[in-house]
Amino acid sequence: MQLIKVAAAVVNTTPLAWDSNKAHLLSAIADARARGVSILCLPELAITGYGCEDAFHSSGTWRTALAVLKEILPATHGMVVSLGLPVLHPRALYNVACLAVDGAIAGFAAKRHLAGDGIHYEPRWFKPWPAGERSILEVGGERFPIGDLVFDVGGIRIGFEICEDAWARDRPGDELAAQGVDLILNPSASHFAFGKQAVRERLVLEGSRAFHVSYVYTNLVGNEAGRAIYDGGALIATEGRLVAAGPRFSYSDWSVTTAVVDVDATRMNQARTASFLPEAGRQLETAVVSVPFRYPAIEPEPAGVGLPSWESGPYLKEEEFARAVALGLFDYMRKSRARGFVVSLSGGADSSTVAILAALMVRLGGDDLGPRRYLEKLAYLPELAPAPDLRGLTRKLLLCVYQATRQSSPATRAAAAAIAEAVGAEFLVLDVDPLVERYVALVSEAVGRPLSWATDDLALQNIQARVRAPSAWMFANLRNALLLATSNRSEAAVGYATMDGDTAGGLSPIAGVDKAFLRRWLRWYEEVGPAGVGPLKALARVNALEPTAELRPPAAGQTDEADLMPYDVLDAIERAAIRDKQTPLEVWKLVTTEFPAHRRETLAEWVERFFRLWCRNQWKRERYAPSFHLDDENLDPKTWCRFPILSGGFERELGELQRAVAAIGSRVR
Repeated sequence: MQLIKVAAAVVNTTPLAWDSNKAHLLSAIADARARGVSILCLPELAITGYGCEDAFHSSGTWRTALAVLKEILPATHGMVVSLGLPVLHPRALYNVACLAVDGAIAGFAAKRHLAGDGIHYEPRWFKPWPAGERSILEVGGERFPIGDLVFDVGGIRIGFEICEDAWARDRPGDELAAQGVDLILNPSASHFAFGKQAVRERLVLEGSRAFHVSYVYTNLVGNEAGRAIYDGGALIATEGRLVAAGPRFSYSDWSVTTAVVDVDATRMNQARTASFLPEAGRQLETAVVSVPFRYPAIEPEPAGVGLPSWESGPYLKEEEFARAVALGLFDYMRKSRARGFVVSLSGGADSSTVAILAALMVRLGGDDLGPRRYLEKLAYLPELAPAPDLRGLTRKLLLCVYQATRQSSPATRAAAAAIAEAVGAEFLVLDVDPLVERYVALVSEAVGRPLSWATDDLALQNIQARVRAPSAWMFANLRNALLLATSNRSEAAVGYATMDGDTAGGLSPIAGVDKAFLRRWLRWYEEVGPAGVGPLKALARVNALEPTAELRPPAAGQTDEADLMPYDVLDAIERAAIRDKQTPLEVWKLVTTEFPAHRRETLAEWVERFFRLWCRNQWKRERYAPSFHLDDENLDPKTWCRFPILSGGFERELGELQRAVAAIGSRVR
């Protein structure tokens, strides 16, 4: 029995924040050392931060990264530690993991498969390292091996799969196993998406089983660079068994997850498996970097999996949404040095969701860290201390403003007040109707006629939404806070939002989520709520309301779905048309099957309406405030879903749909 204590350290990094990144890495190393860890895996590109974008093309970035690496090295004495950074060699930039052994560099393992789809643009900055290739990297006059390497450290063979490497069809683990690797380290920067942790677990478990190794996976945590949220969730597995799992959505700067693995046991399982065929050729030894190291004698330890109950409960997506966005808001606020948030709270589903998530940032963070440590992370806001409790802290960080016009109903005002009171936010009410009437009078005088609902419906609706923005921005300026926009993804798809109205803000936290899910989430929160937090009964007022912009006179009976179509139909059309890239005719055939209660002709009208509004409103999506990436149905043109601002508008394809619908009518006659 040869026991080794290994660890995965999840770290909160910020692009180009050299000193804080270094401090977090050093703290993680010190924590691991205190726990008796011999081999520690730190996240991908943790020295620079993963989201440096085109700053990776600056020579100063990789030079500074190497300098910081050298500053960290002394802290690795007596340990084996992997550290992620970019290196230039000789005319190409590579994403590498440096393996430090006992305070010195042993070599650099380079990433073979680059993430280049969806939110990731790694091929823009890095080159993939060719399989089987090795070279020599010169750093400050010293020479180190770089490339597709295996490290023999004190008789324990260590290999790397760096993030995307493990997701690829030809993942390196198979070759590493053939070279007798005992341990695979996976330093990752794997962004959060709904349900993604289950996929990671399968990759780690299957890698450890199929390759007969112990497998150590780590990740970033928090909102690193603005849009992507990282959920942490370190995993350690051996022979297909999960032996340790770290926390997800932690507010800590780092967390260390440890396990004791038996190298002799994995080797014997390799030996007794008939399908395992090691490659014993001499040429493979050229890929092996041998470094002396002495591992301490240790005792077995029990597995430390212990996943929280919410991760295996029936409301995983609802829980993940609450925790991911709350953490994303917290890091966005503190890293941008904002002094809190302002929400224009209408009493509807969208703005209520945003206000609740901002309050959850305080509740979940305070529960995770404790009030003292939570305030320490907000030390740039001395006015917060002393806060009597988390509710008092919420009031200092969150301002909600209800801005009424003559179209506003007592029901939405009561709902807004109830939500603000329930979450502990400061709440103000403004009557902006005189401002609306003044704008209408000015424009009526300028055009020489009175504006009316019969002839000027859209202009009269939008001025009400836009007139609310200046005061919301003014409150944000007065508090040096960040104004949160309140539009959702369904509205973004069809442009059902007033630019410089409900889209006003510096951050749009729910623009990546569809309206149908938001309504379901609010009903869940009313009755169940996040684990450890519980339900919010005040949501009964919000959930009882039909979604409406309240921009037309009350007698018009305006609702969102009457203006557009039922939200469940809209979301199904969006998924088929945008995510799955189906033509209008194909989308129509799909939704006629999915929604048989609606007339096929009506569904065709809705499909056509969607495609026309989608094309017409790309310019709006280009102007949205940054939004969080929460799933693989994002419409953000800057990171996920690109579409031309000007296009042919699917005219030919819509003609095909119209002819198909007309053919139905002729057959009926």
